[in-house]
Amino acid sequence: MGNYLFDLTPQLLHDAVLTMIAVLVLFTVASNLLFNPVRKMLQDRKDKIKAELEQAASDQADASNLKAEYESKLKNIDKEADEILSETRAKALANESKIVAEAKEEAARIRERASVEAELEKKKACDDVKTEIIEVSAMMAAKIAEASISKEEQDKLLDDTLKEIGDKTWLS
Repeated sequence: MGNYLFDLTPQLLHDAVLTMIAVLVLFTVASNLLFNPVRKMLQDRKDKIKAELEQAASDQADASNLKAEYESKLKNIDKEADEILSETRAKALANESKIVAEAKEEAARIRERASVEAELEKKKACDDVKTEIIEVSAMMAAKIAEASISKEEQDKLLDDTLKEIGDKTWLS
């Protein structure tokens, strides 16, 4: 063979350059057809993961806010329960006062009715006593008429009877 540096023949150089151009073209085509879609897919996946991480952070912040709100409400539940109990006690006391007042009014009405009934019974008893006195007087008069006592004895008997009966009983 000839005197070539490193045994580089023009054919070999030509083949090497052609192979490099073919590799470069192949790399460019593969880059456009294969690498770019893979890069796009990797970028999409990266964006999706980033969005999911952001969503997770947002959800975690929302959960943290809800937890804080829940804990706040738990703390306020005791206060609300105390307020409700206080309102209920106040209503119960007002209701109790109302019931007691109504009971007192009813008791006063019952006492008044009993007093009126007692007064009526008293008047009835007085009327019965007057009727008895009149009957006794009538019987006495009949006995006086039968006995035919004198006028003086009749007056004396009438005066004695009136004194026994009393002026208050007879006049009332």
